[in-house]
Amino acid sequence: MTAKKKTIWKGNVRDAALSILLEVSRNQAYSNLLLTRTFETYDIKDQDKGLLTNLAYGTLQRRLTLDYYLEPFIKGKLDDWVRELLRLSLYQIVYLTKIPPHAAVNEAVEIAKRRGHKGTASLVNGVLRSVLRQGVRSIDDIPDETKRLALATSHPEWLIRRWIDQYGMEETQRMAEANNIPPVNTARVNTVHTTVEKALHQLKSEGAKAEIGKVVPEAIYCHSGNVANTYTYTKGWLTVQDESSMLPVYALDVQPGMKVLDMCAAPGGKTTQIAEHLADTGEVHAHDLHEHKLELIEQNADRLGLKSIWTSSGDSRELRDVYEAESFDRILVDAPCSGLGVIRRKPEIKYNKTEQDVESLAEIQAELLETAWTLVKPGGKIVYSTCTVDKTENDGVVLHFLERHPEAEKEVPEFFREAGLSTPNGMLQVMPHHFGSDGFFAAAIVKPELEQ
Repeated sequence: MTAKKKTIWKGNVRDAALSILLEVSRNQAYSNLLLTRTFETYDIKDQDKGLLTNLAYGTLQRRLTLDYYLEPFIKGKLDDWVRELLRLSLYQIVYLTKIPPHAAVNEAVEIAKRRGHKGTASLVNGVLRSVLRQGVRSIDDIPDETKRLALATSHPEWLIRRWIDQYGMEETQRMAEANNIPPVNTARVNTVHTTVEKALHQLKSEGAKAEIGKVVPEAIYCHSGNVANTYTYTKGWLTVQDESSMLPVYALDVQPGMKVLDMCAAPGGKTTQIAEHLADTGEVHAHDLHEHKLELIEQNADRLGLKSIWTSSGDSRELRDVYEAESFDRILVDAPCSGLGVIRRKPEIKYNKTEQDVESLAEIQAELLETAWTLVKPGGKIVYSTCTVDKTENDGVVLHFLERHPEAEKEVPEFFREAGLSTPNGMLQVMPHHFGSDGFFAAAIVKPELEQ
């Protein structure tokens, strides 16, 4: 039997970006996964991959702002692909200085001809030419400062209001603006098999522009190319991971020989980091709800040469039926959350989530913490973490847990103190604008030793 030949589309970069935008809009797909797939299914040249990334992410990030600009020029209902094409084209006109406006319009008209008909092309041409003649309306004229900020940064108004209630206007503005800045390509060095210095030297020998991170000792920034395409990555010296995502494992303070549980492990970034901090001794039990995701963890462990990781699937809230009570030295509860700290990597999150989604997650997060409390040894430690900035999911979940368990002791990890990252309540809350990383939360809880 002959292997099925992969279909390669011959459309251009803008056509590929439009396909990504439509998939996100229609199916709530993740833009980062779609981008990788699009590189494979479209005939995109290496020198055009940066432009494709910019077009797809930039248009998504600025969706609400672009709709505000387009609204006066549109009469009647549009097909979804036509609206996405207008957004994509206007993004180039307003935000990309290296692309001549007339070139963006001409490309849009050609795409409209291919995907639609002559009438569609005429409509697209008319709207965009009108924008070029008249310019876009000012957001500064909006009297309500919350609505003005929401439109200027393209965030839903409910989300901006929620953040203002939790953090104040100034912090909210800085966070919302940071969410529209492309993230740094960040990786973690596998210190079991190499050093940061050797990994940096190897990357630079491959032509990559790399430097040491700002907070975590084994974090590195790669300012050119894709880390996952390097030999340094292939040989198991690197894991692609955001720097703030590395912080919860520091709060765990694992020691060689410990038995550790990672309750919500996939795709395994923190799991493998735990194994590296253990010097690949002891046991790391990686558990995840979705069985098909365990393969990602196992593949990462194999590539990194780590032997101490064991995987299993199922609902982590029911792990009391799987493991003996008080059998783990350390437990990481990297809980499922709204993901509002990683908007710069997945811009669609801010449009797809609702306030009800955020509130409903807190119950699941609390149940995971209760299970962890049963499974951790006396003298052991739990670290609860999320990739969100919402206080209900973060401080709220931890403080309610501490109210239910007055014997539990909240700990401020020494690493957080030294790095100046601990909050007044002794937890960690990284914001996207703090050091250019994702928004991330962590809190350490210790189960007291039994009295003799």
